[in-house]
This record gives sequence, C-alpha cells and structure tokens, in this order.
Amino acid sequence: MKASNNLVPLEEFIDQHVGPLGTEKRSLFEQGYDAFKLGELIKSLRKEKGLTQDELAEKAGTNKAYISRVERNLKDIQFSTLQRIINDGLDANLEITIKPR
Repeated sequence: MKASNNLVPLEEFIDQHVGPLGTEKRSLFEQGYDAFKLGELIKSLRKEKGLTQDELAEKAGTNKAYISRVERNLKDIQFSTLQRIINDGLDANLEITIKPR
C-alpha cells in the first residue's frame, strides 16, 4: 500500500483547521474535546466490563438516561457523580492531571 504524502500530525491538522494554541477558538475546541474523551472513556470501560448503561447507573446511584447523556457528552457532570460512576459503577480509580498550556 502506497503511503500518502498528505498526512500531517494531528497537532498540525488541528492548528490548521481550528487554530493555534492560545486562541479562543482552540480553547473552546480543547474544552469540548476533553469532555468528549471523558464520555468515551466511561463508555469504553463500561463495555469492557460487560455492563449495560442500566447496570452502571444502578451501581453508581443514578439512572440510565444520565449515563447515556454523559457518554454522549450531552450533560455536564458533577465531580461527585463522576467519582461514583468511576469508583462504584466501574470499580476503577479516577486519576486527574493538570498540565500547563
């Protein structure tokens, strides 16, 4: 298979299509991406553990609709609820890092 000469690193692609780091448009993009990643991480681990949204919701003390909205990035999530979903529902540990921009 022939390699494409049009491939660029993801960071460069985002710079070109969204804007460089430090711009308002890029900051909004990064915030949305972080929320999207969180929902995808929860969904991925839920599926890996063989849980339905109903089962995860029951273990975390919430409801299926809430889990669904979190996984689809349609709901701002409270930290305490996030902890319950991860600790109680997924039997996992939450690790948070803060990186300077």
